[in-house]
Amino acid sequence: MNAILECKGLSKSYGRFQALDHVDLTLEPGKIIGLLGPNGSGKTTFIKLINQLLVPDEGTLLIDGNAPGVESKSIISYLPEKTYLDENQKIAETLDFFADFYDDFDRSRAVQMLEKLNISPEARIKTLSKGTKEKVQLILVMSRKAKLYCLDEPIAGVDPAARDYILNTIINNYDENATILISTHLIADIENILDEVIFIQNGRIRLYSDVDSIRVNKRMSIDGYFREVFRC
Repeated sequence: MNAILECKGLSKSYGRFQALDHVDLTLEPGKIIGLLGPNGSGKTTFIKLINQLLVPDEGTLLIDGNAPGVESKSIISYLPEKTYLDENQKIAETLDFFADFYDDFDRSRAVQMLEKLNISPEARIKTLSKGTKEKVQLILVMSRKAKLYCLDEPIAGVDPAARDYILNTIINNYDENATILISTHLIADIENILDEVIFIQNGRIRLYSDVDSIRVNKRMSIDGYFREVFRC
């Protein structure tokens, strides 16, 4: 089985600012992985490179054994940090768009999740609260049968109850052979669902480990160890 993601010497800069600095990384299928680091550490740049929203300056990147392209786009489900939903559309119209655009979109799954939250498909996006918009966008992303889910700050800016729903949606609505990459700085809220963690700082990987090894060897939570490593 191919690694779901491989990168070697992956680098990206914005002028003189080095956002990613020769990153080497291999991610295997079937994991929930936390991409953890302070603000400005390179998390979002890395996710945008995976999703072809940026082009690397150096290095190679393979998704399921292939260079980024049409094929990789078809197996990646991406939740950006900022909402991209059309404010004037009804939720039902957004479901139609996803069903037309993505062959792997499971509309019935999306409708079921909306029903559990008592969110009407006839509601217009612009009438929803911030937390509800976040939930709708996550439902859309997790209703695809993707191999790799890239979630950029999925719980930032929402209340604790919404965070619980979002995390439950993540762990209950993906194939066990898929990989979920979650970028966040709210580590304590998500560490219980993680299999592995990547610590990144100044565009470089400082640590890549399974969470059980950290808890056993360091006798610390992931949040506690993160604070020690980064002196937060």
